[in-house]
Amino acid sequence: MKLALKTEGLRAKECSDLQKLEKAENGWSPWSLQKDSAEQPSETRLEAGPKGSFRMPEESSPRRTPQSVPYRELPHLVNADGQYLFCRYWKPSGTPRALVFVSHGAGEHCGRYDELARMLVGLGLLVFAHDHVGHGQSEGERMVVSDFQVFIRDVLQHVDLVQKDHPGLPVFLLGHSMGGAIAILTAADRPGHFSGMILISPLVLANPESATTFKGYLKSLGHLVEITSRTIISRIPRRFWVLAAKVLNLVLPNMSLGPIDSSMLSRNKAEVDLYNTDPLICRAGLKVCFGIQLLNAVSRVERALPKLTLPFLLLQGSADRLCDSRGAYLLMESAKSQDKTLKIYEGAYHVLHKELPEVTNSVFREINTWVSQRTVVAGTGSPP
Repeated sequence: MKLALKTEGLRAKECSDLQKLEKAENGWSPWSLQKDSAEQPSETRLEAGPKGSFRMPEESSPRRTPQSVPYRELPHLVNADGQYLFCRYWKPSGTPRALVFVSHGAGEHCGRYDELARMLVGLGLLVFAHDHVGHGQSEGERMVVSDFQVFIRDVLQHVDLVQKDHPGLPVFLLGHSMGGAIAILTAADRPGHFSGMILISPLVLANPESATTFKGYLKSLGHLVEITSRTIISRIPRRFWVLAAKVLNLVLPNMSLGPIDSSMLSRNKAEVDLYNTDPLICRAGLKVCFGIQLLNAVSRVERALPKLTLPFLLLQGSADRLCDSRGAYLLMESAKSQDKTLKIYEGAYHVLHKELPEVTNSVFREINTWVSQRTVVAGTGSPP
């Protein structure tokens, strides 16, 4: 078994402004996915559009992004529910050696992975992504999904579309936070299909601190049922909060539990500021119904871990207050993969690819080295 466990102590220092890297509309490089209509239904066929972008074949679509941009002017696909999903593509100059799908986290969008994607493109890989339902420039009520499986289903649809245009190439998954849970469940859904997976602070276990808002709300309701004591609240076991969330979902599914605390994302103030000013970030607050889907996802991930056999690289911050770092150790222990690597960043927060420079630089190096080694091996064969 190839098993590596590394720990890196890191010190804080200032980061330069990375604003220019966050321009969501100019960072992608699309490529042709056009197929003959006899091979592919028109509702999922992608065609070249203005300025080399991609659009669906409709000529006068009334559908617009939540930001009121016509989808016919943007690269997109239509999922099984008829929802339009904004897509993004980064293409190498030559023939790609492999494909990488990037799965973003809750409340954000795929444009935030431009730097990572460009690094992978430099290795000769074709990188693609989409904004999940209810996120970024995709349709759907903000941070609401009927079932977490919708996210997995849409990823598989997108992977299938790209593989049709690039048959025989190995496919990798890269996921962060909620996107990590999506990547894990996608890999478990198709055993043997993916050549490897990169996980950055994946949602395996929710950190108890991330439930602070929910607990606080229940504490305020406690006046109605005479459980206002902080001592009582703190002694209530975790299973109660799960049960209470399910009950609350039945009566107040759209109640907001509050927005994500951006100070928990990174120790890099410049990156936190960029997050806070990004117009595509959802700040409406986590709804009870979406929280339930995340709880369900955690349960599903735990059951799926023993099914994992593909190679993976797992990067985790020890001070992550959103996704419990204990989940990383659980993943390492439970997965049946023979090639699995864990690297812990001491003191680092949640978004490791946008952390202090020494952390982010190390993250990029680790991913670069890991992918380079696995694409040489994976490139000798073809995924099923």
